[in-house]
Amino acid sequence: MSEKQELHVVFGASGGIGRAVAQELLRRGKRVRAVNRSGTGDLPQGVELARADATDPASAAEACRGATVVYNCANAPYTDWAAAFPPIMAGLIAAAGKAGAKLVFADNLYAYGPTTGPLTEDLPYRAQGTKGRVRRQMAEMLMEAHSRGTVRAVIGRASDYYGPRVVNSFTGADMFRSLLAGKRVMWVGSLDQPHSLSYIEDAARGLVTLGERDEALGQAWHIPSGEALTGRQFLGLAFELADRPARLGTYGRLTLQLASLFMPLARESVEMLYEFEAPFELDAGKFQRAFGPFAPTPVREALSRTLAWFQL
Repeated sequence: MSEKQELHVVFGASGGIGRAVAQELLRRGKRVRAVNRSGTGDLPQGVELARADATDPASAAEACRGATVVYNCANAPYTDWAAAFPPIMAGLIAAAGKAGAKLVFADNLYAYGPTTGPLTEDLPYRAQGTKGRVRRQMAEMLMEAHSRGTVRAVIGRASDYYGPRVVNSFTGADMFRSLLAGKRVMWVGSLDQPHSLSYIEDAARGLVTLGERDEALGQAWHIPSGEALTGRQFLGLAFELADRPARLGTYGRLTLQLASLFMPLARESVEMLYEFEAPFELDAGKFQRAFGPFAPTPVREALSRTLAWFQL
């Protein structure tokens, strides 16, 4: 089967990572079916747009019919993860398995919970909060299905996304629009702890690579990211590139805990604050050894592209 005949199906294609994956697949000459619940959206020219619900067996199976690789890039509101995500994973395991397709899961680093030292794929799952436990549940569901032979699966993990069209991330629209408007930009936790961030186009490149390589199956892989900078360094560079005076602030634990009494999003954010109170550095050595060299986009270049998009 030629690359052009291969069908790559992206669920959650209207979200930041889903759209980036679809764009990367097109760049590599693949046939792409972009799937979301509405069947509409701002999607790359050249994709086949499909409407489907990953939790509905018939709908998901039809969307995956003929697929070579299926990408689970589906997202849900931060406050709804526990209810929304496991049924999506179950639906896509069944649908991709029925189609005989590989299933690539766009995951994050939450399942590990608080750690010391760089984050590597051999760390145990020790998350205690709701969102980390949900991510652990999804990863275990997928790897158990792979072990049973229900579906051939792989997990690609990245840190917090930023980049063009990344709106809902912590490093998304609120941050960059405030910066461009000359307003104070708020970080969480400490401004002086290194924190890996994943440029959206790098994360997409990594996920598509995993979808292409059979030797990746049955494992989790950390996708290479740019240099881990402190919040002060990352925002300082962004202000410099935007030619704006640096105005920085931070939400500490006490502030978020007080806000959580009446703001659901703040309540959900407290759980993840540990990532910003100590070094949080992604180690992608395993990926580099197997599939490298993989050169992440330099942070200066990635920020320039991000700011340019938010200025449109």
